[in-house]
Amino acid sequence: MKRFFLLFILFLFTISCKKEASQINTEKITISERVSYTINEADITINSGKFKNVISKEKLPFKKAMLLNSSLIGYFSELDLENKITGVSSPEYIFSEKIHHLINENKILNIGNEQKYDIEKILSAKPEVIFTNYVPNFANTYEILKHSGIEIIFLDEFMEQDPLEKSKYLLLFGKLFGAEKKSENAFETIEKNYFKIKKLASGNNNRPNVLCNEMYGSQWFLPGGNSFVSRLINDAGGNYILKENKELVSVPLSFEEVFIKAENVSYWINISPHRSKKELLTLNPNYKKMKAFNSGKLYMINNREKDNANDYFESGVVRCDLVLRDYFKIFHPEDKIFSSEPLIYMKELK
Repeated sequence: MKRFFLLFILFLFTISCKKEASQINTEKITISERVSYTINEADITINSGKFKNVISKEKLPFKKAMLLNSSLIGYFSELDLENKITGVSSPEYIFSEKIHHLINENKILNIGNEQKYDIEKILSAKPEVIFTNYVPNFANTYEILKHSGIEIIFLDEFMEQDPLEKSKYLLLFGKLFGAEKKSENAFETIEKNYFKIKKLASGNNNRPNVLCNEMYGSQWFLPGGNSFVSRLINDAGGNYILKENKELVSVPLSFEEVFIKAENVSYWINISPHRSKKELLTLNPNYKKMKAFNSGKLYMINNREKDNANDYFESGVVRCDLVLRDYFKIFHPEDKIFSSEPLIYMKELK
């Protein structure tokens, strides 16, 4: 009986040790409410929305990746991982000169667009992993690629509303491509810069009223009060006219509704590319009635634009600190701390 008791105690002790070892050897990294990854001795588990990928560590770091949406290019560029990319879709929307150079050298393939992907070309190139936003219409395509042994990782980064959480995706890419230290340093720099600017803005009592976007057809789609753009405006020291709204998505309003809300707006930002204010007026003559148009400052997001490609939607996705700095410079021209640094993504419309 005594022997049985001792064996039972030893069994419990062994289980306890195993459980403790498991806890010690498991690490969870949270990117956002949507995305996280857990590391243990054998594999990495990525949770992204409703999707899960369990990847053996033996497959890492990845060496051959394809990207089905250009917004992910910025992460690879920030970590100098362009040489890991073997295929992209819709290259006409990619801003990076280095990526285009690799495409011209046939080191990166054009694998189609959001209407149709070249499955044969993808399969013949044998990528280890494909990153993409999830598009229901391509469910069959995803299954074909998975059955061919390709890891499909769905990252809907466009749904993230916290600017720094978008930037934090760097840690995931760093882990998957053997660039952990570089990704940690990059995100730490972005985060530090962001909080520095946010602190400067919070100490400034001048918070000018800000309007965003423009009319499309009969409606003006304003970013919701809890949206990505709204948070950037607030953190840069602006007073967004829809800040009290609780929506994450865009809110459609009539011109009359916006006209009333924008009565005392000083800055009108994120306007689509136009050659002049006069051209903007030809699209909607009602703008002439607005104080923002007549006496405010208007800014477009096309300072780094080339044909169909706009770097605001590429590197700007990752470098939220630089986007925030642009907004801060616009809203607070009296602050000279960044006066020697030009706007990166924004351009004034005159």
